[in-house]
Amino acid sequence: MTRALRTVLYRCHVESGARFGPYAGYEMPIQYQGVLAEHRAVRERAGMFDVSHMGEISVRGPRALSLLQGLTPNNVDALAPGRAHYSALLTARGTFIDDLLVYRLGEEDFLLVVNAASRARDLELVQAAAQVEEDVRVDDLSGETALIAVQGPEAAGIVADVVGSEASELRYYSFLQQASEGRLVSRTGYTGEDGFEIYTPNESAETLWLELLERGGDRGLVPAGLGARDTLRLEAGMMLCGQDIDETTTPIEAGLSWMVKWKKGDFVGREALARQRQGGCRHRLVGFEVVGRGIARHGHRLTVSDRPGCAGPVTSGAFAPTLGRAIGIARVDCGDGDVPEPGAAASVEVRGREIACRIVKLPFYLRPKTSGG
Repeated sequence: MTRALRTVLYRCHVESGARFGPYAGYEMPIQYQGVLAEHRAVRERAGMFDVSHMGEISVRGPRALSLLQGLTPNNVDALAPGRAHYSALLTARGTFIDDLLVYRLGEEDFLLVVNAASRARDLELVQAAAQVEEDVRVDDLSGETALIAVQGPEAAGIVADVVGSEASELRYYSFLQQASEGRLVSRTGYTGEDGFEIYTPNESAETLWLELLERGGDRGLVPAGLGARDTLRLEAGMMLCGQDIDETTTPIEAGLSWMVKWKKGDFVGREALARQRQGGCRHRLVGFEVVGRGIARHGHRLTVSDRPGCAGPVTSGAFAPTLGRAIGIARVDCGDGDVPEPGAAASVEVRGREIACRIVKLPFYLRPKTSGG
């Protein structure tokens, strides 16, 4: 049996009383003081996550832009240095291999941030494309890079106190590089709150983690685990790759067609997506909320009440602490019909009984608008 991997911050989590669980081959902190308390801390103050299990792939060279334009559906050419965007690696069928972030470090220098479960496959795909493209260097930086995410209304002040005031001036989906520290600080997020990510060399990760905790304590910063991260991202309507989106799902079906930039030229999966765009698609990811008691979980089945044929599996489901009710995302087969409208009655079968639900528009939660984030 293969032993689970541990991030460089494992000792910090043990000292903070973390409860661990397996995730993408790693032994990761699931919670510290509890999912509910950590969730609320992020919504009201700030929470800090170790996401060092994520993968970082460097793509550099005169043909790096051309390579990434052909591999991903978003328009990499539109990125200015210092900016990032959300994108994907797709199959020829237009379905998700992985979703990812693309950072443009320079004119010929890019960083891909990928999911841990798909990291090895993603790296192979990019390396194979580089062999065809030539004049591109691909390096896996995952083993030498730690990643700390600070999320919440107080995140900007906390991060600025530790890494410098310029961090709080970052726009959404922009970043700065601190060459002397070997760090990259970005402002994106996966919780629905204002959020910052700090990519730092492994050797400085513990010191950074502890300094953030100490300096952020007065602002309510707490360590948070993957349990809260999951309920936070679900409230924000953000998809989890391998669960909500996978090799059976296209960006169009997932409501992510905005990432597909048709005018940029050819890319992997374009032909299949163009056919789906023209002819429509049977499956759609829809949001729903439970009416009354009960929680729908991954694998349960949702059915639209007045359209029994419009049904499919729940991909994500949980109690939403911010909203005070159970919510979820389901992948429904609508056949040739339209996607069910918000407000449509539905039900989920849970342990042999039907729980009343209604279709709602994603996201479930939107944070109040603030400057910068």
